[in-house]
Amino acid sequence: MIKDPEKSATQAKSLKEANKSLMDQLHQNQRDLDATFDRHHEEVFAITDCLECANCCKTTSPIFLQEDIDRIASYLKMKPGAFIIEYLEMDEEGDFVLRQAPCSFLNADNTCKVYDVRPNACREYPHTNRKNMHEILDLTLENSIVCPAVNEILKRIKLEN
Repeated sequence: MIKDPEKSATQAKSLKEANKSLMDQLHQNQRDLDATFDRHHEEVFAITDCLECANCCKTTSPIFLQEDIDRIASYLKMKPGAFIIEYLEMDEEGDFVLRQAPCSFLNADNTCKVYDVRPNACREYPHTNRKNMHEILDLTLENSIVCPAVNEILKRIKLEN
């Protein structure tokens, strides 16, 4: 589905205002919001190969919870403290995030070196099939700039409204 991730990201940036208007509308009318997002998530990800893009891994960092740090450090045969020193920093909100972008664990073919033990935030990204979508509409708007699939989901929701 996504042939040119850079073009898609540029397009998404140009649609940010329209998507913001949609988010405002969705905040007002939350009826069936979870089901709507979930339906479109399933449709879009049935035809999306994230390995063609990996823009999320190239441009953003997930939040690393302590359980993520412990799990990945163990997988890499490191102590959690050494993992933090080598790969993470604390952001302005006090969360552990990657020191650099693209992700240190991103392979040249867009696969992940730690895929089986990746952070929970990576497992759930782009968070478009979760409960209580009304709570993360602002995050979804930001993710529409990073993830072409989120932008496609929003396009499909706009067509329904």
